[in-house]
Order: sequence, then C-alpha cells, then structure tokens
Amino acid sequence: MPKITTQTSKLLPYLFQHLDAEQTVTVFHVGSALPETVDFFSNYRCKLYFIDVFQALPIVTEDDEASTPEQQFRQLLEIPADTVFDVCLFWDLFNFLNAEAIRALLSALQPHLRKGSFAHAFSVHNRKAPQQNNYYGIRQIDALSVRDRKAPPPGYAPHSQRELTALLDGFRVERSVLLPDSRLELLLLKA
Repeated sequence: MPKITTQTSKLLPYLFQHLDAEQTVTVFHVGSALPETVDFFSNYRCKLYFIDVFQALPIVTEDDEASTPEQQFRQLLEIPADTVFDVCLFWDLFNFLNAEAIRALLSALQPHLRKGSFAHAFSVHNRKAPQQNNYYGIRQIDALSVRDRKAPPPGYAPHSQRELTALLDGFRVERSVLLPDSRLELLLLKA
C-alpha cells in the first residue's frame, strides 16, 4: 500500500473562494479518483471528470498523419461536446509533456474551457530538479494528499516557468508559490 503524506496548498483556497457554492462546478482532474478527493468534492454541487492521462504517456507524434498528438488527446479525454470546465487540476502533468504535447492537450481542451476557468498545476523552479514520483488528491481546501506512484511516468522533461508560461495558450499565471523542494505551485486563469 503506498505511503500517503499531506502537503499544504497555498493556492487551492484562493481557487475555491472564487466558486459559487450554489452553482454546479465542472472539474477536470488529471489522475485517478482518490477517495479523499471524491469526499472533498461531495461538499460541492459538481460534475467530476477523472482522466488518468499519465497512463497514456508518452504522447508521441506518429508517422501516421491521422494520429496527431491533439487527436490522441481528444481520443483519450473523450469529453462530451457540451462540457465546459470551471476547474482543471493538472497537478504535475506538464512536467511529463514536451512542448508539442502541452499545446496539443490545451488545444483538445480549448472547446471545454471558458474565460475565467481556473487551473492548478505544479512546475519546477529549476529544470534540474529531480523527478517527483507522486500523484495527488485533495484532502481539504488547503491540504493535498500525496501518494508515491508504483512506477515513475515516462518522459520527465520539465519546463522553466518562462517556457511553461509561453506554452499555456490562453492561460495566465494568476499566482505562484515557491515550495521548499524547489517546485512551483501555480494557479492559472483562462483569459
């Protein structure tokens, strides 16, 4: 059984304070449906979409023109056409996608985002930072659960904050916090 630890989040409280308790919130969560995350969201009127993109890594360009990275993401995500996300929880996914794959993911998500959609992600302050082998859930509004993965995802190639910001088409970094282990916690807002 994987060890579970708790990590404080400075930015999730800010994200959730912008959500109306009376409105239905639609959430895109990269990763498995962890019990504490499901329990946390039971306090909201919401629709949850748990999609473990990590299982499909690496996303690669194939010789076959019919299978672009964007098409691979569209097939993987299988999001109903009328779904629009209020919140996207990317966690550390961007550290495992090259520039083309990040653009392809965001292009596949574009029809499902609105101006004002929030996103949360982790990045690195220094590209030489060692790979974290974790997956995340939400324990409370300011506390994440952190579990070790059985095997590290392939393709670890983190981007500097400047590079990542340039790749996040349509999202702007609303806030960022430097964590003790030289990672960055990012709160993104769809412009």
